[in-house]
Amino acid sequence: MSRRGRALVALAVAVASLAVAACGRDDFENNPRPPAAIPISVQVNDDQITVSPAEFGAGIADFTIVNLGDVPTAIEIDGPTAGESDEIAPGTSGGLKMEMDTGDYEATALDLDAEPFDFVVGPERESSNNDLLQP
Repeated sequence: MSRRGRALVALAVAVASLAVAACGRDDFENNPRPPAAIPISVQVNDDQITVSPAEFGAGIADFTIVNLGDVPTAIEIDGPTAGESDEIAPGTSGGLKMEMDTGDYEATALDLDAEPFDFVVGPERESSNNDLLQP
């Protein structure tokens, strides 16, 4: 075999070994992304609490809470998972971000006689794969 032939064989062996090495593992488990956080608005006044939407899927919920009442208050979420916001001054807003499991929930205003609001968290929402995620 000529010198050129041996060089071509060596090059072919090098390319083949690189191709085999680049394949990687074939047992890689590609888990989908969790659902994107869903924005939920909560309005509180001296008489009532309103959660909108009143039904949404399980996953991360990002509650934006507006206190339209006359006294500072915090919101408590009770259900399969529970959480509580920081105190929110009258005329201002606050937030609460929490993982929500499927089930029935109740939102209650602490330090107010406002009527609690019942809402439902359904099955987990779809994966956020291929969704443009906003900051």
